[in-house]
Amino acid sequence: MSGGPDSMALLLLAHGALPGHIAAASVDHGLRAEASGEVALVERTCRERGIPFTALAVRVGPGNLQARAREARYAALGRWVADRRLGALATAHHADDQAETLLMRLSRGSGLSGLAGVRAAALLPDGETPLIRPLLGWRKSELEAIVARAGIRPARDPSNADPVFDRVRVREHLSQHDWLSVESLATSAQHLAEAWRAIEWYAELDREEMVHADDDGAFVYYANVPRIVAIETIRHIVAEMGGAVSRSEAGRAFDRLWRGENASLGGVLIVPGFEAIERAGVEMRAWRFATEPPRTSH
Repeated sequence: MSGGPDSMALLLLAHGALPGHIAAASVDHGLRAEASGEVALVERTCRERGIPFTALAVRVGPGNLQARAREARYAALGRWVADRRLGALATAHHADDQAETLLMRLSRGSGLSGLAGVRAAALLPDGETPLIRPLLGWRKSELEAIVARAGIRPARDPSNADPVFDRVRVREHLSQHDWLSVESLATSAQHLAEAWRAIEWYAELDREEMVHADDDGAFVYYANVPRIVAIETIRHIVAEMGGAVSRSEAGRAFDRLWRGENASLGGVLIVPGFEAIERAGVEMRAWRFATEPPRTSH
């Protein structure tokens, strides 16, 4: 809970829907002097309603400020959820956030996974803590009205109006062009998310049916699916072998392999070839994954 109108609306709605069954936490990133007052606002609101509250303080590492702050926040919240044995972490992302995210990622040339936008349900980066976003169907103006009716004056983060951030510029653009419908953009993101879930389902089948492990820890992948599916399978195999690669890296490896060239990816050497598959009665691409041998120096 940041103390802003979105998170305060989530707090009020959750308390109304599940009284006695929620807890709240507020994170101070140590980046703004006003943050302690915002944490106090959330604490006071929770105390008035009998909601268990925890204040969390984190340190933000160097690099992209917003990205590092998000990483630190989710890490702290994940530990808090585990310590309190809560069922899930809920955040206050809404339809306006979804529309802004879609436009930002379109401008960056994101793939389908990125264009799927903010997911209604996911896992925290720890891979274990459920993350839910129950407000994706709500407009920001609706959430602000809920907070106003409750007589709460929410906190306002000045960074949300700083044009140095891409999201702020996109938000301003949306406000200036009424032909860009937030609801329609958010709906498109939902459709893209459904398409991505279909890709994930197909990729899981591809792994189960077309990836085989050798006794020596190597893998052979019979690649006979569209590029977008093969990329997910390639990433999964490399992860199984202890590596980690992005989708763009896996895509470049796919292109090399499709041309019949070796590819090196995350410490894994992939050698393309063809093998006859008796059960299918055809010859198929067979890409062999093995730990990359150490390089010699002279």
